[in-house]
Amino acid sequence: MRRTLTLCLLGTTVALAACSMDGKGMRSAGSTAMAAPPASATLTNEAGMVMGTATFTPVKDGVRLVVEGKGLTPGAHGLHIHTVGRCEAPGFTSAGPHWNPTNMKHGKDAPGGPHMGDVPNLIAGADGTGRLEATLPGTLTGGATPLIDADGAAIVIHAAADDYTTDPSGNSGGRIACGVINAG
Repeated sequence: MRRTLTLCLLGTTVALAACSMDGKGMRSAGSTAMAAPPASATLTNEAGMVMGTATFTPVKDGVRLVVEGKGLTPGAHGLHIHTVGRCEAPGFTSAGPHWNPTNMKHGKDAPGGPHMGDVPNLIAGADGTGRLEATLPGTLTGGATPLIDADGAAIVIHAAADDYTTDPSGNSGGRIACGVINAG
């Protein structure tokens, strides 16, 4: 009886483990874990120096963004999600315009705004570092307004503060750092 009970418990444990994990150590869709893996980007300047990192995590009401900047001039810097997953120097214009699938005006303070890719300014301290946490609307992938679509997406730090009204970029100056957003 004891041997049968031990084998039964062992079999149940193995079966439960197999049901709750896929081959990559992720919980199955029936668990309480996130449905989509987080995404990330490493932001670099035109010389290839790392200027920060960004993580994107699906949450109930959108996508949670956390940016850690470094090597920045002290003060406010415009920060935006751009529509193309390319960061080619000079100028990072390959990242395209702001992510704006709903065709709004730029800026949270503008009539008819904001773009979905408008993010609050990243504030760098005297040591050149800054941290920003924000929740973006939409989804990371899939759905009507995915952040990452067929041609990807990028995150860009600008030289100056975003004024939150001037269309299309908030008068935030040149693109000084860019990172391609990579899912899982």
